[in-house]
Amino acid sequence: MVGVQLRYSFRLYPSAGQRSSLARAFGCARVVYNDALRARETARSEGLPFPKTGDLSKTLITEAKNTPERAWLGEVSSVVLQQSLRDLDTAYRNFFDGLKGRRPRMGAPRFMSKRDTRQSVRFTANARWKITPGGKLSLPKIGDVSVKWSRALPSRPSTVTVVKDSAGRYFASFVVETGPDEALPDMAGEIGIDLGLTHFAVMSDGRKISSPRFLRRAEKKLKRTQQALSRKQKGSANRAKARLKVARAHARVADARREFHHQLSTQLIRENQAISVEDLCVKGLARTRLAKSVHDAGWSAFVSMLEYKAARYGRTFAKVDRFFPSSQLCSACGFKDGHKPLAVREWTCANCGTVHDRDINAALNIRTEGHKVAAGRAETVNACGGAVSPAA
Repeated sequence: MVGVQLRYSFRLYPSAGQRSSLARAFGCARVVYNDALRARETARSEGLPFPKTGDLSKTLITEAKNTPERAWLGEVSSVVLQQSLRDLDTAYRNFFDGLKGRRPRMGAPRFMSKRDTRQSVRFTANARWKITPGGKLSLPKIGDVSVKWSRALPSRPSTVTVVKDSAGRYFASFVVETGPDEALPDMAGEIGIDLGLTHFAVMSDGRKISSPRFLRRAEKKLKRTQQALSRKQKGSANRAKARLKVARAHARVADARREFHHQLSTQLIRENQAISVEDLCVKGLARTRLAKSVHDAGWSAFVSMLEYKAARYGRTFAKVDRFFPSSQLCSACGFKDGHKPLAVREWTCANCGTVHDRDINAALNIRTEGHKVAAGRAETVNACGGAVSPAA
Protein backbone atom coordinates (compact mmCIF):
# COMPACT_ATOMS: atom_id res chain seq x y z
CA MET A 1 0.00 0.00 0.00
CA VAL A 2 1.18 3.53 -0.74
CA GLY A 3 0.24 6.80 0.89
CA VAL A 4 -2.18 8.93 -1.11
CA GLN A 5 -3.27 12.52 -0.90
CA LEU A 6 -6.96 13.00 -0.13
CA ARG A 7 -9.14 16.08 -0.07
CA TYR A 8 -11.58 16.48 2.81
CA SER A 9 -14.31 19.10 2.52
CA PHE A 10 -16.42 20.37 5.41
CA ARG A 11 -19.32 22.79 5.35
CA LEU A 12 -18.66 26.28 6.77
CA TYR A 13 -21.28 28.55 8.30
CA PRO A 14 -19.76 32.06 8.40
CA SER A 15 -21.60 34.96 10.00
CA ALA A 16 -22.70 38.02 8.03
CA GLY A 17 -19.51 39.87 8.91
CA GLN A 18 -17.36 36.88 8.05
CA ARG A 19 -19.11 36.53 4.70
CA SER A 20 -18.20 40.15 3.95
CA SER A 21 -14.57 39.48 4.92
CA LEU A 22 -14.48 36.39 2.72
CA ALA A 23 -15.98 38.33 -0.19
CA ARG A 24 -13.21 40.92 0.29
CA ALA A 25 -10.59 38.16 0.26
CA PHE A 26 -12.08 36.61 -2.89
CA GLY A 27 -12.05 40.00 -4.62
CA CYS A 28 -8.47 40.89 -3.65
CA ALA A 29 -7.16 37.50 -4.76
CA ARG A 30 -8.99 37.88 -8.07
CA VAL A 31 -7.55 41.39 -8.66
CA VAL A 32 -3.97 40.24 -7.99
CA TYR A 33 -4.45 37.25 -10.29
CA ASN A 34 -5.81 39.44 -13.09
CA ASP A 35 -3.07 42.07 -12.62
CA ALA A 36 -0.38 39.37 -12.87
CA LEU A 37 -1.99 37.82 -15.93
CA ARG A 38 -2.26 41.24 -17.59
CA ALA A 39 1.42 41.98 -16.85
CA ARG A 40 2.55 38.72 -18.39
CA GLU A 41 0.32 39.08 -21.45
CA THR A 42 1.60 42.61 -21.99
CA ALA A 43 5.20 41.42 -21.74
CA ARG A 44 4.50 38.64 -24.24
CA SER A 45 2.89 40.98 -26.77
CA GLU A 46 5.79 43.44 -26.50
CA GLY A 47 8.46 40.75 -26.77
CA LEU A 48 9.79 41.36 -23.25
CA PRO A 49 11.07 38.67 -20.83
CA PHE A 50 8.45 36.69 -18.92
CA PRO A 51 7.93 38.42 -15.52
CA LYS A 52 8.94 36.24 -12.59
CA THR A 53 6.68 35.55 -9.66
CA GLY A 54 8.99 37.33 -7.23
CA ASP A 55 8.98 40.51 -9.31
CA LEU A 56 5.20 40.37 -9.67
CA SER A 57 4.80 39.89 -5.92
CA LYS A 58 6.92 42.96 -5.21
CA THR A 59 5.15 45.14 -7.79
CA LEU A 60 1.53 43.96 -7.55
CA ILE A 61 1.32 43.29 -3.81
CA THR A 62 4.03 44.96 -1.72
CA GLU A 63 4.30 48.23 -3.67
CA ALA A 64 0.64 48.26 -4.73
CA LYS A 65 -0.50 48.43 -1.10
CA ASN A 66 1.15 51.85 -0.83
CA THR A 67 -0.85 53.31 -3.72
CA PRO A 68 -4.33 54.86 -3.37
CA GLU A 69 -5.73 52.57 -6.11
CA ARG A 70 -4.72 49.31 -4.38
CA ALA A 71 -4.50 50.32 -0.71
CA TRP A 72 -7.39 47.97 0.13
CA LEU A 73 -5.15 44.96 -0.59
CA GLY A 74 -3.83 45.41 2.95
CA GLU A 75 -7.23 44.50 4.38
CA VAL A 76 -6.73 40.78 3.66
CA SER A 77 -4.02 38.29 4.55
CA SER A 78 -0.95 38.63 2.32
CA VAL A 79 -0.76 34.81 2.11
CA VAL A 80 -4.01 34.77 0.13
CA LEU A 81 -2.51 37.18 -2.41
CA GLN A 82 0.72 35.19 -2.70
CA GLN A 83 -1.24 31.99 -3.30
CA SER A 84 -3.14 33.74 -6.08
CA LEU A 85 0.15 34.28 -7.91
CA ARG A 86 1.06 30.61 -7.41
CA ASP A 87 -2.29 29.62 -8.89
CA LEU A 88 -1.42 31.62 -12.00
CA ASP A 89 1.95 29.86 -12.21
CA THR A 90 0.16 26.51 -12.05
CA ALA A 91 -2.26 27.56 -14.79
CA TYR A 92 0.62 28.55 -17.09
CA ARG A 93 2.57 25.38 -16.31
CA ASN A 94 -0.44 23.20 -17.12
CA PHE A 95 -1.01 25.12 -20.35
CA PHE A 96 2.57 24.70 -21.55
CA ASP A 97 2.70 21.04 -20.48
CA GLY A 98 -0.39 20.45 -22.58
CA LEU A 99 1.30 21.99 -25.61
CA LYS A 100 4.32 19.72 -25.08
CA GLY A 101 2.14 16.61 -24.76
CA ARG A 102 2.92 15.97 -21.11
CA ARG A 103 -0.74 16.18 -20.13
CA PRO A 104 -4.13 16.67 -21.84
CA ARG A 105 -4.39 20.01 -23.60
CA MET A 106 -6.12 22.87 -21.84
CA GLY A 107 -6.75 26.51 -22.63
CA ALA A 108 -4.50 29.42 -21.78
CA PRO A 109 -5.07 31.20 -18.43
CA ARG A 110 -8.03 33.57 -18.59
CA PHE A 111 -9.06 36.59 -16.58
CA MET A 112 -11.30 35.96 -13.59
CA SER A 113 -14.64 37.73 -13.26
CA LYS A 114 -16.39 38.91 -10.14
CA ARG A 115 -19.48 37.22 -11.57
CA ASP A 116 -17.86 33.77 -11.49
CA THR A 117 -20.14 31.58 -9.42
CA ARG A 118 -17.27 29.65 -7.79
CA GLN A 119 -14.60 31.52 -5.83
CA SER A 120 -11.83 30.35 -3.53
CA VAL A 121 -8.83 31.46 -1.47
CA ARG A 122 -6.08 29.36 0.06
CA PHE A 123 -4.31 29.75 3.42
CA THR A 124 -0.95 28.06 4.04
CA ALA A 125 0.83 27.44 7.34
CA ASN A 126 2.46 30.89 7.05
CA ALA A 127 -0.99 32.43 7.55
CA ARG A 128 -1.14 30.79 10.99
CA TRP A 129 -4.63 29.47 10.57
CA LYS A 130 -5.71 26.90 13.14
CA ILE A 131 -8.56 24.77 14.44
CA THR A 132 -9.65 26.12 17.81
CA PRO A 133 -10.32 23.87 20.85
CA GLY A 134 -14.01 24.60 20.30
CA GLY A 135 -13.88 23.10 16.79
CA LYS A 136 -13.98 26.36 14.82
CA LEU A 137 -11.69 27.30 11.95
CA SER A 138 -9.66 30.41 12.80
CA LEU A 139 -8.65 32.33 9.67
CA PRO A 140 -6.51 35.51 9.64
CA LYS A 141 -8.49 38.77 9.24
CA ILE A 142 -11.71 36.75 8.99
CA GLY A 143 -12.22 35.25 12.46
CA ASP A 144 -13.38 31.96 13.94
CA VAL A 145 -15.76 30.32 11.46
CA SER A 146 -18.20 27.57 12.47
CA VAL A 147 -17.51 24.19 10.83
CA LYS A 148 -19.71 21.12 10.48
CA TRP A 149 -17.20 18.33 11.14
CA SER A 150 -18.43 15.02 9.69
CA ARG A 151 -15.25 13.04 10.40
CA ALA A 152 -11.77 13.40 11.87
CA LEU A 153 -8.81 14.30 9.68
CA PRO A 154 -6.31 11.40 9.36
CA SER A 155 -3.33 13.77 9.65
CA ARG A 156 -2.59 17.44 10.20
CA PRO A 157 -3.06 19.46 6.98
CA SER A 158 -0.68 22.27 6.05
CA THR A 159 -3.14 24.28 3.94
CA VAL A 160 -6.83 25.03 3.88
CA THR A 161 -8.84 26.31 0.91
CA VAL A 162 -12.07 28.19 1.54
CA VAL A 163 -14.50 27.73 -1.34
CA LYS A 164 -17.80 29.40 -2.13
CA ASP A 165 -19.71 27.34 -4.69
CA SER A 166 -22.36 28.36 -7.21
CA ALA A 167 -25.13 27.54 -4.70
CA GLY A 168 -23.78 30.09 -2.21
CA ARG A 169 -22.42 27.44 0.18
CA TYR A 170 -19.05 27.74 1.91
CA PHE A 171 -16.63 24.84 2.35
CA ALA A 172 -13.24 24.33 3.97
CA SER A 173 -11.10 21.98 1.87
CA PHE A 174 -8.09 20.22 3.41
CA VAL A 175 -5.50 18.11 1.55
CA VAL A 176 -3.98 15.46 3.83
CA GLU A 177 -1.56 12.58 3.37
CA THR A 178 -2.73 9.11 4.40
CA GLY A 179 -0.37 6.57 5.87
CA PRO A 180 0.12 2.81 5.38
CA ASP A 181 -1.69 2.05 8.65
CA GLU A 182 -5.09 2.36 6.93
CA ALA A 183 -4.77 -0.86 4.93
CA LEU A 184 -7.74 -3.21 5.33
CA PRO A 185 -7.38 -6.95 6.09
CA ASP A 186 -6.86 -9.09 3.00
CA MET A 187 -9.96 -10.60 1.42
CA ALA A 188 -10.33 -13.57 -0.90
CA GLY A 189 -12.85 -12.03 -3.27
CA GLU A 190 -12.16 -10.77 -6.80
CA ILE A 191 -14.84 -8.96 -8.73
CA GLY A 192 -15.37 -7.60 -12.22
CA ILE A 193 -17.75 -4.69 -12.83
CA ASP A 194 -19.63 -3.96 -16.03
CA LEU A 195 -20.97 -0.39 -15.98
CA GLY A 196 -24.16 0.48 -17.82
CA LEU A 197 -27.24 2.69 -17.94
CA THR A 198 -30.19 0.42 -17.16
CA HIS A 199 -28.14 -1.09 -14.35
CA PHE A 200 -25.45 1.22 -13.05
CA ALA A 201 -23.18 -1.73 -12.25
CA VAL A 202 -23.42 -5.47 -12.88
CA MET A 203 -21.05 -7.59 -10.79
CA SER A 204 -19.38 -10.82 -11.81
CA ASP A 205 -21.02 -12.51 -8.80
CA GLY A 206 -24.48 -11.85 -10.32
CA ARG A 207 -25.48 -8.74 -8.37
CA LYS A 208 -27.09 -5.89 -10.30
CA ILE A 209 -27.16 -2.32 -8.98
CA SER A 210 -30.01 -0.30 -10.47
CA SER A 211 -29.17 3.12 -11.84
CA PRO A 212 -30.55 5.84 -9.48
CA ARG A 213 -30.92 8.39 -12.34
CA PHE A 214 -30.69 11.39 -10.03
CA LEU A 215 -30.86 13.95 -12.84
CA ARG A 216 -33.81 12.28 -14.56
CA ARG A 217 -35.80 12.20 -11.32
CA ALA A 218 -35.13 15.88 -10.65
CA GLU A 219 -35.82 17.09 -14.19
CA LYS A 220 -39.32 18.42 -13.48
CA LYS A 221 -38.16 20.54 -10.56
CA LEU A 222 -35.11 21.74 -12.46
CA LYS A 223 -37.33 22.70 -15.38
CA ARG A 224 -39.59 24.80 -13.14
CA THR A 225 -36.71 26.62 -11.49
CA GLN A 226 -35.04 27.28 -14.85
CA GLN A 227 -38.29 28.64 -16.28
CA ALA A 228 -38.68 30.95 -13.29
CA LEU A 229 -35.13 32.20 -13.84
CA SER A 230 -35.70 32.90 -17.53
CA ARG A 231 -38.71 35.10 -16.70
CA LYS A 232 -36.74 37.42 -14.39
CA GLN A 233 -35.33 40.70 -15.65
CA LYS A 234 -31.59 40.60 -16.23
CA GLY A 235 -29.62 42.43 -13.56
CA SER A 236 -32.47 42.41 -11.03
CA ALA A 237 -32.30 41.12 -7.47
CA ASN A 238 -35.07 38.62 -8.19
CA ARG A 239 -33.01 37.13 -11.01
CA ALA A 240 -30.07 36.65 -8.63
CA LYS A 241 -32.38 34.83 -6.18
CA ALA A 242 -33.79 32.65 -8.97
CA ARG A 243 -30.27 31.81 -10.19
CA LEU A 244 -29.39 30.70 -6.66
CA LYS A 245 -32.43 28.40 -6.58
CA VAL A 246 -31.34 26.76 -9.85
CA ALA A 247 -27.80 26.30 -8.54
CA ARG A 248 -29.06 24.75 -5.30
CA ALA A 249 -31.31 22.34 -7.19
CA HIS A 250 -28.36 21.17 -9.30
CA ALA A 251 -26.16 20.95 -6.18
CA ARG A 252 -28.66 18.59 -4.54
CA VAL A 253 -28.51 16.31 -7.58
CA ALA A 254 -24.70 16.34 -7.63
CA ASP A 255 -24.50 15.69 -3.87
CA ALA A 256 -26.89 12.72 -4.08
CA ARG A 257 -24.92 11.21 -6.98
CA ARG A 258 -21.61 11.69 -5.16
CA GLU A 259 -22.99 10.07 -2.00
CA PHE A 260 -24.21 7.07 -4.01
CA HIS A 261 -20.78 6.67 -5.64
CA HIS A 262 -19.01 6.87 -2.28
CA GLN A 263 -21.23 4.30 -0.59
CA LEU A 264 -21.04 1.77 -3.44
CA SER A 265 -17.29 2.17 -4.00
CA THR A 266 -16.53 1.83 -0.27
CA GLN A 267 -18.67 -1.32 -0.06
CA LEU A 268 -16.88 -2.92 -3.03
CA ILE A 269 -13.44 -2.04 -1.65
CA ARG A 270 -14.25 -3.56 1.75
CA GLU A 271 -15.66 -6.79 0.32
CA ASN A 272 -13.07 -7.57 -2.37
CA GLN A 273 -9.31 -7.82 -2.64
CA ALA A 274 -9.20 -7.15 -6.40
CA ILE A 275 -11.55 -4.96 -8.48
CA SER A 276 -11.56 -4.80 -12.29
CA VAL A 277 -13.50 -2.33 -14.44
CA GLU A 278 -13.64 -1.48 -18.12
CA ASP A 279 -11.92 1.70 -19.32
CA LEU A 280 -14.94 3.32 -20.97
CA CYS A 281 -14.65 6.13 -23.50
CA VAL A 282 -17.00 8.53 -21.71
CA LYS A 283 -16.21 11.46 -24.02
CA GLY A 284 -17.23 9.43 -27.05
CA LEU A 285 -20.43 8.16 -25.44
CA ALA A 286 -21.28 11.71 -24.35
CA ARG A 287 -21.49 12.72 -28.01
CA THR A 288 -24.32 10.29 -28.72
CA ARG A 289 -28.06 10.55 -28.09
CA LEU A 290 -27.42 8.94 -24.69
CA ALA A 291 -25.34 11.92 -23.54
CA LYS A 292 -27.64 13.02 -20.70
CA SER A 293 -27.92 9.51 -19.29
CA VAL A 294 -24.15 9.00 -19.55
CA HIS A 295 -23.44 12.20 -17.62
CA ASP A 296 -26.18 11.35 -15.12
CA ALA A 297 -24.49 8.01 -14.35
CA GLY A 298 -21.12 9.61 -13.57
CA TRP A 299 -18.97 6.59 -14.46
CA SER A 300 -15.68 8.50 -14.47
CA ALA A 301 -16.17 9.82 -10.93
CA PHE A 302 -17.10 6.35 -9.68
CA VAL A 303 -14.06 4.69 -11.27
CA SER A 304 -11.79 7.41 -9.85
CA MET A 305 -13.17 6.72 -6.38
CA LEU A 306 -12.51 3.01 -6.77
CA GLU A 307 -8.97 3.71 -7.92
CA TYR A 308 -7.89 5.98 -5.06
CA LYS A 309 -9.67 3.92 -2.40
CA ALA A 310 -7.94 0.78 -3.67
CA ALA A 311 -4.58 2.54 -3.36
CA ARG A 312 -5.48 3.82 0.09
CA TYR A 313 -6.68 0.54 1.57
CA GLY A 314 -4.24 -1.85 -0.09
CA ARG A 315 -6.51 -3.36 -2.74
CA THR A 316 -5.68 -4.34 -6.33
CA PHE A 317 -7.35 -2.23 -9.01
CA ALA A 318 -7.21 -2.92 -12.76
CA LYS A 319 -8.62 -1.20 -15.82
CA VAL A 320 -9.42 -3.40 -18.79
CA ASP A 321 -8.79 -1.93 -22.23
CA ARG A 322 -11.89 -0.37 -23.77
CA PHE A 323 -11.44 -2.45 -26.95
CA PHE A 324 -11.59 -5.72 -25.05
CA PRO A 325 -14.65 -7.62 -26.43
CA SER A 326 -16.17 -8.46 -23.05
CA SER A 327 -19.67 -8.92 -24.50
CA GLN A 328 -18.53 -11.20 -27.34
CA LEU A 329 -16.51 -13.78 -25.42
CA CYS A 330 -17.99 -16.79 -23.67
CA SER A 331 -16.89 -16.65 -20.03
CA ALA A 332 -17.12 -20.47 -19.81
CA CYS A 333 -15.01 -21.59 -22.78
CA GLY A 334 -13.51 -18.33 -24.15
CA PHE A 335 -15.13 -18.73 -27.59
CA LYS A 336 -15.65 -15.44 -29.45
CA ASP A 337 -19.25 -15.45 -30.66
CA GLY A 338 -19.26 -12.20 -32.64
CA HIS A 339 -20.89 -8.80 -32.31
CA LYS A 340 -24.34 -8.54 -30.70
CA PRO A 341 -26.73 -5.56 -30.79
CA LEU A 342 -27.62 -3.90 -27.50
CA ALA A 343 -31.14 -5.35 -27.75
CA VAL A 344 -29.70 -8.85 -27.21
CA ARG A 345 -29.66 -9.31 -23.43
CA GLU A 346 -29.22 -13.11 -23.39
CA TRP A 347 -27.39 -15.40 -25.79
CA THR A 348 -26.25 -19.01 -26.09
CA CYS A 349 -22.62 -19.86 -26.83
CA ALA A 350 -22.34 -21.61 -30.18
CA ASN A 351 -19.35 -23.61 -28.96
CA CYS A 352 -20.29 -24.96 -25.52
CA GLY A 353 -24.02 -24.16 -25.37
CA THR A 354 -23.84 -22.08 -22.17
CA VAL A 355 -26.70 -19.58 -21.81
CA HIS A 356 -25.36 -16.17 -20.81
CA ASP A 357 -26.83 -13.02 -19.34
CA ARG A 358 -25.08 -10.37 -21.45
CA ASP A 359 -24.03 -8.10 -18.57
CA ILE A 360 -23.02 -10.82 -16.10
CA ASN A 361 -20.98 -12.56 -18.79
CA ALA A 362 -19.23 -9.25 -19.59
CA ALA A 363 -18.46 -8.73 -15.89
CA LEU A 364 -16.96 -12.24 -15.66
CA ASN A 365 -14.74 -11.56 -18.66
CA ILE A 366 -13.68 -8.22 -17.20
CA ARG A 367 -12.72 -9.95 -13.95
CA THR A 368 -10.61 -12.53 -15.81
CA GLU A 369 -8.91 -9.93 -17.99
CA GLY A 370 -8.39 -7.59 -15.03
CA HIS A 371 -6.52 -10.34 -13.21
CA LYS A 372 -4.16 -10.61 -16.19
CA VAL A 373 -3.71 -6.82 -16.35
CA ALA A 374 -2.86 -6.71 -12.65
CA ALA A 375 -0.34 -9.50 -13.17
CA GLY A 376 1.20 -7.56 -16.07
CA ARG A 377 0.75 -10.29 -18.63
CA ALA A 378 -2.47 -9.37 -20.43
CA GLU A 379 -2.58 -9.98 -24.16
CA THR A 380 -5.89 -8.44 -25.13
CA VAL A 381 -7.66 -9.04 -28.44
CA ASN A 382 -9.93 -6.24 -29.58
CA ALA A 383 -13.29 -6.52 -31.30
CA CYS A 384 -11.65 -6.57 -34.73
CA GLY A 385 -9.26 -9.37 -33.84
CA GLY A 386 -6.11 -7.25 -33.50
CA ALA A 387 -3.77 -7.31 -30.54
CA VAL A 388 -3.98 -4.48 -28.02
CA SER A 389 -1.08 -3.67 -25.69
CA PRO A 390 -1.97 -3.76 -21.97
CA ALA A 391 -2.08 -0.58 -19.94
CA ALA A 392 1.02 0.30 -17.97
